[in-house]
Amino acid sequence: MTPVFEFTEVFARTLGETSDVVSKEMYTFTDRGGESLTLRPENTAGVARALISGGLTQSLPLKFFYRGPMFRYERPQKGRLRQFHQIGVELLGVEGPQADIEVIAVGWHILEKLGLSEHITVEINSLGDTESRNAYRAALVEYLSGFKDKLSADSRERLERNPLRVLDSKDEGDKAIVANAPLLIDYLNPASKEFFEKVQAGLALLGVPVKVNPKLVRGLDYYSHTAFEFITSALGAQGTVMAGGRYDGLVGQMGGPATPGIGWAAGVERLSMLLGEIEALRRPIAVIPMGEGDAALLVSHKLRHAGFSVELGYSGNMKKRLMRANKANARAAVILGEDELSRQAATVRDLDSGEQEEVPLSDLEVRLAKYR
Repeated sequence: MTPVFEFTEVFARTLGETSDVVSKEMYTFTDRGGESLTLRPENTAGVARALISGGLTQSLPLKFFYRGPMFRYERPQKGRLRQFHQIGVELLGVEGPQADIEVIAVGWHILEKLGLSEHITVEINSLGDTESRNAYRAALVEYLSGFKDKLSADSRERLERNPLRVLDSKDEGDKAIVANAPLLIDYLNPASKEFFEKVQAGLALLGVPVKVNPKLVRGLDYYSHTAFEFITSALGAQGTVMAGGRYDGLVGQMGGPATPGIGWAAGVERLSMLLGEIEALRRPIAVIPMGEGDAALLVSHKLRHAGFSVELGYSGNMKKRLMRANKANARAAVILGEDELSRQAATVRDLDSGEQEEVPLSDLEVRLAKYR
């Protein structure tokens, strides 16, 4: 649990002075002692700061997870709020590709458990080691210099200070220029290629489907090797729900010892929106009690624990309760009348076809499986 606010330098040094987050989006203020403080726009820098200030570098490797509010000043839009929430994981102190594989697999497993994996694409790329990135930087600068007069003012500044940041530009003119820029993956040295191949092989072994996106990059120098994003098309333009990468240079840049690290962060609001979209597709089962007693509560409870979405009817006659079930777009209704309950059974009605049958309560989960 890192502080909600840190010294501004924690983020200004790690996110880059030319980044949109630092230059346009951070909530920064001066406290009574004259110190510049910033509400955290992300949490990786806070974890790295805590690692150094807490003397935890003596206990590597370390695995952390976090959750909590983050703050960015930007135009609120679908899935994007000025106070938003993230969950995330960080694995520090492991140099090999096994760390990349494990961290990405954890993210995939979480999305699987949420029932979202079939709606997600995992895109990965390699940023290579320092030698590879330096070779690529030279090629990129040479290419972009030919378009210097056509680049936006921000990108012209980035071309001088951090040319990889131009690749992240949101300016439409910059995007058109960047579309034909050299690809980093073509400048990987043999060691970086081998590292990336091992990551892909490990993810394949664990059954995590990935797609190589050679245009997926990170503009900051402390990133290296694997970069990845979990992307959905169900939320329109704001399609990234989880993103991360390897940041072997971060802890050293912050004044600590050279420490490899890799992690990801996921936006809780976007995941919630995506869950809402999927739930709309996953039609519920309506449980309709026609008498008194706790049978409907018990049946609903058991069905929910078995993975069904359940709409429990509370009041009204049969007609009204069925109307509510149809309004909720229920796939089937479980009708619990006194006669059925006396036989430890329920009537299951297919709300699309109108067909119905009596089913023993003990067989309910099995017989409803086709309506998932």
